[in-house]
Amino acid sequence: MTNKRNTTIYTGITKDLKRRVYEHRNSYKGFTKMYNVNKLVYYEIIDSINNAILREKQIKAGSRKKKLELINKMNEEWKDLYEWL
Repeated sequence: MTNKRNTTIYTGITKDLKRRVYEHRNSYKGFTKMYNVNKLVYYEIIDSINNAILREKQIKAGSRKKKLELINKMNEEWKDLYEWL
């Protein structure tokens, strides 16, 4: 997820992506609230919680450049993907 100006990138995991994005947009406090992160620009569907946790750690450990490459590969216009869930 990112903010309106695409300057902050947030990575997380959830079993229910639509619900989680809704929470970040409407009621969630913390990092996403502080940095106004409310636009879904990238996601992956992973087969198990253990693999999802491993992938989250891998993405978080990566550089900003690698995160931008992932997003641009899936969503080069950085459109909000929430409406397509």
